[in-house]
Amino acid sequence: MSDAAEESGNRTRGGRVPAIERASGRPWAEWVALFEARGAAGLGHAEIARIARAALPDALENPDWWAQGVAIAYEQHAGLRVPGQSASGTFRVSASRTVPLGRDAAIAAWTAAHGDRAEHLGVPAGPARASRTEKRSFLRFDLPGTGRVEVAATPKDDARSSVAVSLEGLADGSQIEAWRAHWKALLAEL
Repeated sequence: MSDAAEESGNRTRGGRVPAIERASGRPWAEWVALFEARGAAGLGHAEIARIARAALPDALENPDWWAQGVAIAYEQHAGLRVPGQSASGTFRVSASRTVPLGRDAAIAAWTAAHGDRAEHLGVPAGPARASRTEKRSFLRFDLPGTGRVEVAATPKDDARSSVAVSLEGLADGSQIEAWRAHWKALLAEL
């Protein structure tokens, strides 16, 4: 078990298991037995995700996404990581909000409201970089020594978008809730 898992006493997020069972048609105990039979506790994340992907039903929508979720749930169950911890050992925190704006307008609203912030929770903000894919609009910036921030706007329908702010690269999980509150407060201003 990792030190982080031992310190927190936290294992698999309870809400994740029923969703995995519904999507996969496989009880969690069977997933655990499958992973244990394959020695997954000694494998890396990519290998655990491959085991999960191979065991998911062919008809499942977005099976690669589900395989990642099953792998993470097992890693938490086995004490290989705690909720919020990435496969690299760093921590991630995010917050989101639906706004009555298109995706590009949502990023523009974030930039207008928060783009000139020199710092976040006392950490200087690096220069922002905007980008766009077919599905999402982004604004990214670094918080040197703390992590990378991504603001992503994904359309929900013609008039609304989900804006998600994530910070990845925290050295430990002790500041997750402070950062979550910070991002939620900034999102509330949109």
